[in-house]
Amino acid sequence: METRILGRTGRAVSVVGLGTWQLGDSWGEVDEGKALAILDAAAESGVTFFDTADVYGDGRSEQLIGRFLAGGRAPAVMVATKMGQRVAPDPGLYTLENFRAWTDRSRANLGLDTLDLVQLHCPPTPVFSSDAVYDALDTLVAEERIAAYGVSVETCDQALTAIARPGTASVQIILNAFRRKPLDQVLPAAAAAGVGIIARVPLASGLLSGKFGHDSTFAADDHRTYNRHGEEFDVGETFSGVDYDTGVDAAREFAAIAGDGVPPAQAALRWVIDQPGVTTVIPGATSARQARQNAAAAGLPPLTPTELAAVEGLYDRRIRAQVHDRW
Repeated sequence: METRILGRTGRAVSVVGLGTWQLGDSWGEVDEGKALAILDAAAESGVTFFDTADVYGDGRSEQLIGRFLAGGRAPAVMVATKMGQRVAPDPGLYTLENFRAWTDRSRANLGLDTLDLVQLHCPPTPVFSSDAVYDALDTLVAEERIAAYGVSVETCDQALTAIARPGTASVQIILNAFRRKPLDQVLPAAAAAGVGIIARVPLASGLLSGKFGHDSTFAADDHRTYNRHGEEFDVGETFSGVDYDTGVDAAREFAAIAGDGVPPAQAALRWVIDQPGVTTVIPGATSARQARQNAAAAGLPPLTPTELAAVEGLYDRRIRAQVHDRW
């Protein structure tokens, strides 16, 4: 598994990580045994970066990772968590006192004295420009509650604001073949500043796996059912903000570009890995087999110039008008 340095953390992480939203909630039920098997399969496949959040299952995802780490099977894994979504979206709540309480809870959930990386979890836009917020985060580092901090963003403008701050180690942003806007400014700015890029939603909530049809359905507790139009949180987190039927048709075209020899999901992950400035991509998994398949994308050859051009053309024809100017 190829590794890259995650920005200002200075730590090497696998180019394919593991997103663990699925282990908490919002993707249908994943029991504890299955969740631990997913973590084990990812680590055995060379994954050394797990991404979680205090809000995933109200701490369940963090707790499961903590149990896995306590088993001593993956001492090299870097764990990134996120904070801020368990309260109302009020910039006034992003205080040092709350940060201490939030990170202490995550430290307990994960069983870690010092958190490897804490990311502000898609906070209100004014938070990204607040000197007091960054001062508080610097204090957490000085107190050794956290080793480094970054941000998870909804928009490219938010990312650019955070990249300009000298303490920002990483930016987590939606990036996939159906969400290309970060390629324009965010990735070049991050590379120039030495900030790591964590690419989330790389399969457009599974669309790019090519497994879904127009009549596919999802469980009632799956966000692909209850947030399809942004009913609960930013619609860009569900199918990358792409209209579902449009996405199904575009995904079929993407699968044809990938060809018969490569699973579309692996080709989609390889596309993200190939983008200059990306440090790691964090697909989720609902089975150990899926975790292994995702990790295997790191072993594929880069997409050819012809394939990359075809993906760009697909985006321009089918997707750009829906998403490019929104985030």
